[in-house]
Amino acid sequence: MFKVYQKYVIKNFITKFTNLSLIFLSLVIILNILEEISFFKNIEVNFIFPYFLTILNAPMTLFEIFPFIFLLSTQFLFYDFFRKDELNLLKTNGLSNLKIIKLLFFLSFGIGVITVVIYYNLASKLKFYYTDIKNTYSNDNKYLAMVTDSGLWLKDELNENILIVKANNIKNEFLGNVIINKFNSEFKLINTIQSEKVNIENNLWLIENPMISKDNISTKYNDSIKLETNFNKERINSLFSNISTLSLLELFTLKKDYEKLGYSSDEVIIHLLKLFSMPLLYGMLTVLSAMIMLNFKRDKSILFHIVLGFLVSVIIYYINFIFTSLGNNGKIPIYLSIFLPIFFISVISIIGLIRVNEK
Repeated sequence: MFKVYQKYVIKNFITKFTNLSLIFLSLVIILNILEEISFFKNIEVNFIFPYFLTILNAPMTLFEIFPFIFLLSTQFLFYDFFRKDELNLLKTNGLSNLKIIKLLFFLSFGIGVITVVIYYNLASKLKFYYTDIKNTYSNDNKYLAMVTDSGLWLKDELNENILIVKANNIKNEFLGNVIINKFNSEFKLINTIQSEKVNIENNLWLIENPMISKDNISTKYNDSIKLETNFNKERINSLFSNISTLSLLELFTLKKDYEKLGYSSDEVIIHLLKLFSMPLLYGMLTVLSAMIMLNFKRDKSILFHIVLGFLVSVIIYYINFIFTSLGNNGKIPIYLSIFLPIFFISVISIIGLIRVNEK
C-alpha cells in the first residue's frame, strides 16, 4: 500500500498529466480542423464531417507528443512543490529527492505500459478509420497496395483501364513472379501478363520475357515490353509507410508478411521497438525533467520552465528522428537506433541524480 504522502505525489502527477493531455488534445483538434476544412473546401460534405475526421485523427497525434507531456508534467509538479514549499515537508516525512524521482519513474513507466497496450491500440484503430475514410475523397483511392500471405497486391487505374497486379516478392526495384490482369472500365478481362521479373524503378514498368494471354491464346515473348502505371518503387514504399494505423497484433502480422514477400521489415521492427521502449522512455524523461528542476534555481518563473521544457523536447525529438532515420536507412543497427537515444538520456539523468543525491 502507498503511504499518504506517496499518494499525494501520485495524485498530483496524474492530475498534471491529465490536464496537460487535455490541453494538448484541444490544441491538436484546433490545428487539425483547419487542415481538414481546407482539404474539404471544394468537396461537398456535411459541415460536421471535417470535425468528425479530426476527432478520429487526434488521439494518434496526441500519442506522438506524450513524451513531451510527461516531461512537462514533471516540471509543473516540481514547480508546484517549490512554490508551495512542499518538498521540504515531503522530506520530513521520509520522502527524499531520490525516492520522489524513483516513485515518479515507476509511475510514468506504468502509465506508459497502459498507453502502449490500451491507448495506442485504440488510437491506431481510429487512425485506420480516419485514413480509410479520407482516402475515399482522395485521388489516391484509385491506387491501392496491400501485403497478404499470398504476396503483394496492387490495384491501378489508368487510361480507363484497371490493373490488378500480384507479385510473390519484391527486392529493390524488381517484382518477382508477377501476374498482371488488365480489365476495361466495365471490369471485363482484356489480357493477362505473366513474368518472372518486372522492373518498377519508374512508372513505365519493364516486363522481362512476358507471357501474354488473350482470348485463351498465350504468347511467349523473348524480349521485354513496357507497361505504363501509376506505381513505381518510391510510391509503393510510401503506401506501406503509414504503419501507425496498425495495432500491435497487426504490426506483428505485417512483419511476417513482409518477410515472406522479401520486403524489408526494418521499418515495422523499428516501430515495434519504439512502442515497446516507450514506457522506459517516459520514465527516463520524467527522471530527466526532475533532475533539471532540482538542479536549477527554484526562483525561476513558470515561463522559464515551459521554454526549457520545449527546448529539451525539441532536442530529444531531433535526436530520436536522426537515429530512427539512420536505422531505417541501414546506417546503424536498428536496435541501436532506438535504444542509443534512451541510453544518452539515462547517462545525463544519472549525472544529474548524483548532484541531486548530494543535496
